[in-house]
Amino acid sequence: MNPLRILLFHSLNMGLSSMNKVMSNKWFITLYVFPALFLVSVLIFIPLILTGYYGLMKWDGIGAMEFIGLENYLRVIQDDKFWQSATHSFLLALFSTLSLAIYLAVSMILASKIKGANLLRKIYLIPMLLSSVAIAQLWIKIYNPSNGMLNTILGYLGVQNPPLWLADTNIVLYSIFIPILWQYAGFYILIYYAALKGIPESIMEAARIDGASPIQIAYKIKLPLIMGIVKVTIVLAIVGSLKYFDLIYVMTGGGPNGASEVMASYMYKLAFGNYNFGYGSAVGFMLLLITLIVTIIIRKLTADKDEIQY
Repeated sequence: MNPLRILLFHSLNMGLSSMNKVMSNKWFITLYVFPALFLVSVLIFIPLILTGYYGLMKWDGIGAMEFIGLENYLRVIQDDKFWQSATHSFLLALFSTLSLAIYLAVSMILASKIKGANLLRKIYLIPMLLSSVAIAQLWIKIYNPSNGMLNTILGYLGVQNPPLWLADTNIVLYSIFIPILWQYAGFYILIYYAALKGIPESIMEAARIDGASPIQIAYKIKLPLIMGIVKVTIVLAIVGSLKYFDLIYVMTGGGPNGASEVMASYMYKLAFGNYNFGYGSAVGFMLLLITLIVTIIIRKLTADKDEIQY
């Protein structure tokens, strides 16, 4: 054997041996993990602990804090407005979860090599490029009762008294759901599209040879193969809906008369509108607990030990 090759071989073995020793050293492992652990603690765990702590106080955010124990948390449990806002958040979570079926169907169509699929993918991604404030302002103009695009179209169709989309307490919540679902359509379509494109073409080709129709391929082959991704998007949709805030606050501020209030906007009003940071923190901590419990339940319900491999 060439002496140079022998030298390189021994050098490589020595390098791998040294690396294994380093990676098995607990001090080096701690050194590598510490920066990420520090950031997670500073940005997530410490604020959560402080939120729970402030919930034990009577505090306006400026003056001295007064310890009142669990009074704020007991008050949240008995607060009808909080539970009304929680109901609205769960309704948004339900609509978001149901809309995943539409996003999945669209992504399957785009992944089936239809003409213009590349252009359609770019169009669906446009809402992701816009800020929530811009989307809110756009839909406020669309819902304008006098000269908005939607009521103008309804007027041409002969509707005499078109709805007051953002002022009617019976429909305002559902009117807001539409732009929210539109805002995140591109995000979920992109996730499903990437998962579908990762399925080997040979599997679909074999199904076509066996006489499977496009619908059978979609729901008996493609869907089971990406079910793990679908479960992840269900968790994302539900958790994201429970803590949703920005677009609702810009469009209606939770009104009229709390008809579009969600848990996050209710917390914001209490803390920064009424300067009741103690009670607002208690509401925020309850929001955290509810979201955590729902996440655990969803993960338990969607757990599957027999994932399909391909």
